[in-house]
Amino acid sequence: MKLASKYSPYLLFSVAFVILFAHLDVLVINIMEARNFITAREMIVDGNWLLTTINGEPRYQKPPLPTWLTALSALIFGLKNLTALRLPAVIMGLFTVMISYALALKYTRNRAYALWSGLVLTTSFYLVFSGRNGQWDIFTHAFVMGAIYTLYELFSGAKKRWGYGLLTGLLIAASFMSKGPVSLYALFLPLILAQAITGGLKGLKNNIGPLILMLVVAVLGSVWWHAYINLADPENLLAITKKETANWTNYNVKPFYYYWNFFIQSGLWTIPAVLSLAYPYLKNKVFHPKGYTLSFWWTIMSLVLLSLIPEKKPRYLLPVLMPLAFNVGFLVQYVIAHYKGLSRWIKWPLLLHFGLLSLVGLIFPFAANWFLGPALDPYSVWFILLTIGLAMCSVLMLYGMAKAKINWSFSGSIAMILVIVLFGMPIAPAITQNPDYRPLSELAQWENETNIKVYEFGGFTPEMVWDFGKPIPGLLRNEDLVKPGDSIYGVLVSQENLNHFKKRFKQDSLQKLTRYDMNPQAPGQRTHRPRLWRDFYLVRVADTTRLNP
Repeated sequence: MKLASKYSPYLLFSVAFVILFAHLDVLVINIMEARNFITAREMIVDGNWLLTTINGEPRYQKPPLPTWLTALSALIFGLKNLTALRLPAVIMGLFTVMISYALALKYTRNRAYALWSGLVLTTSFYLVFSGRNGQWDIFTHAFVMGAIYTLYELFSGAKKRWGYGLLTGLLIAASFMSKGPVSLYALFLPLILAQAITGGLKGLKNNIGPLILMLVVAVLGSVWWHAYINLADPENLLAITKKETANWTNYNVKPFYYYWNFFIQSGLWTIPAVLSLAYPYLKNKVFHPKGYTLSFWWTIMSLVLLSLIPEKKPRYLLPVLMPLAFNVGFLVQYVIAHYKGLSRWIKWPLLLHFGLLSLVGLIFPFAANWFLGPALDPYSVWFILLTIGLAMCSVLMLYGMAKAKINWSFSGSIAMILVIVLFGMPIAPAITQNPDYRPLSELAQWENETNIKVYEFGGFTPEMVWDFGKPIPGLLRNEDLVKPGDSIYGVLVSQENLNHFKKRFKQDSLQKLTRYDMNPQAPGQRTHRPRLWRDFYLVRVADTTRLNP
């Protein structure tokens, strides 16, 4: 197979489509997804399209564009269709991969390189994670990657410069309307700095008109929603803004060097990613030194700027993986073309890389049986297919190393990700076994049947509210207790609020009915979290004189 063939974009699209789309509804909804899906649901059910809410409360922390797209998908395919809710993120993931391919091809004129860098990106851990989850990170970075491509076209002397200026402004605005200035800071600005370092900022004077248009469109498209919120609900906006601003300096604060292991977030490509950063060695050996130098500094600048922000989370490294994929693509091209003459310090780490992957593929069935045992029985067909697929990938990588055809080894590693997604994803439920699992959707059904209203006493767990199917009113407002005007009602109580709850309701009759536990893992397991379970109490009011007439 010649990777440089004219079919490379179709091959890349097919690989990315399978990795991002296959078995999209298998994994349970995580906390970030639940927040976003609740907001989308309340858009549809309550009509909160501009004044966005979560559990009935204002949610202005994130701009609404991705939520709009998710709500639109839910309107078309169904609000309870998990695949539909995740579909917009998948589309953004595909867009990111394909626009990266187009950018690499435009800059280097090398189809093989563009394909390899695209394959590296689409199989990087956090791209897979973000592209398969209903989280908003992939949206903001996808739009900026599109803006980078159109801006490159603008500076390349395209005839439709004003059109590219307008389109770049719209894409920047779309990125801002997805997650604020995050991607402009972590992906766009690092590229500008890298370009300034490597070749200077040329062509500004010749494109001043389209750039002004881009800036005007970007600013107007970015601020209109925030301006509307400031007019419609300034009090809540101010409170939320203060809290969010404080989080940047007080929440998840990590040291400057926290991201220095960023290459690990590429998953499969950890060792090649490290090798691709050997700038002094590779800068004059790769087929396109100028492009490699740019991608190297783009990666470094993105890492440095992210490191300056006190609040740090591993998923914030997603923008670094995009220029890093370009970097690794240059390494792959160089290794394939010069494998027999490679220095040991590059060849041996690569052999270790493929050797470890091959070992994982071969020992997987034994390790899986050891850890999961009978839990695999319902998934025996998928397990057999996964075992065979991983073994074939391992053999392919070993063959490439033995015959000095390292392109086969790289292809085998790509195939391994495909096999894991196609045949491994359906086995994921075997890992999550909780005999006490009880979803909050059962409580929603109970509420409808008994006509007894359900409330929450402190705390807010997005996954549980999403499963309940509608907002759960809270009884605590800024530590003030607001009791309902019902003689009998139900209250969900978390572990940390249990004693407080009993003290505040000591004059009423309390009856514990059951526990709703939505943890994938059983009680006693390391990942069994108190935030995912609630004790449910029936409250009968003792003093009925306080009830509303």
